[in-house]
Amino acid sequence: MTDPDEPTDLSPMDDTASSSPAGSPAGDPAPTRYELDPADRRTKLRENVIEAINALPFHFASPINIEGLDAGDLFQLNTLLGGAIEVQTVDTLNRIRSVWDPDDEWQDYGFKRFSQSFPDVRLVRGDNTQQPILGIELKGWYLLSKEAEPSFRYQATAEASSVWDLLVCVPWTLSNVLSGSPRILEPYVEQAKYAADMRTYYWKHLRAGDAGSRNSDIHVPQGVTPYAPAGTSTSDKPAQDGGGNFGRVARIRGLMSSWISGLVNSPVSGIPAKYWIDFLKAFSESNDQEQLRRKITALVRRADTSAEEAKAERVYELLSELRQTLN
Repeated sequence: MTDPDEPTDLSPMDDTASSSPAGSPAGDPAPTRYELDPADRRTKLRENVIEAINALPFHFASPINIEGLDAGDLFQLNTLLGGAIEVQTVDTLNRIRSVWDPDDEWQDYGFKRFSQSFPDVRLVRGDNTQQPILGIELKGWYLLSKEAEPSFRYQATAEASSVWDLLVCVPWTLSNVLSGSPRILEPYVEQAKYAADMRTYYWKHLRAGDAGSRNSDIHVPQGVTPYAPAGTSTSDKPAQDGGGNFGRVARIRGLMSSWISGLVNSPVSGIPAKYWIDFLKAFSESNDQEQLRRKITALVRRADTSAEEAKAERVYELLSELRQTLN
């Protein structure tokens, strides 16, 4: 879920950690997570919601079924289906409310998605959308996307989140790897306010390159409070960001790195996800069959150094058959 093998000040979510201001000045320690009041009902609710999020892979079901896509087009699935996956994730959370509300303390509440607001999922009572109990900024990640990491930008200012709010990234693949229905894998869960602080700290102090020659200032919107109405400006904006990388939290060491590494090295139909990504790249970048055969053979041997040529050839044949079936 988080990063167990990173330095102590960047350790997994620890709700007893002390708070720290966004935008720490140079020389200050990295941000730490915000304390939660154990006497506040939202603290226990939040623990239960995290438990429900972690249970999503066992309960998620989608009516979507993908067939007939070219292998190269699969890289675009997050763009095509990302919104639908997020909607179905919210539906699943409401369906397993017994996990996050086992004692029926929040019977009048449910999760609703507000796509033009931050956070975009809120636990609200009926139609009272302006007084959520807590919020979730929900992001989807198609695990076999070309970048091999979540590409979303998380730009919300820290003051737009309460200490109970969560940043959640839900990774998914198709049930038959290149076709079928979406299935969810282990979600990433982090304190939203802390994630915003870490993003700011990284931008100001940890980015590669010559810090002295760049402007690392960030323009912070004023007067922002949690659960602002739709259309409210809640995003921090860098003074200089020619590459459009501000908010790429997947690149911040200690935030998502161990979780990402675990997923891209995890098996998808028996083959680590990172090799499926390489296979799909090979198919999308080459129409020359002999060149493609050499690429696939090299990838198979990289995945399994003991693989004989016959095994590599068989993998190539199976992938080619699958590609023809999908076309």
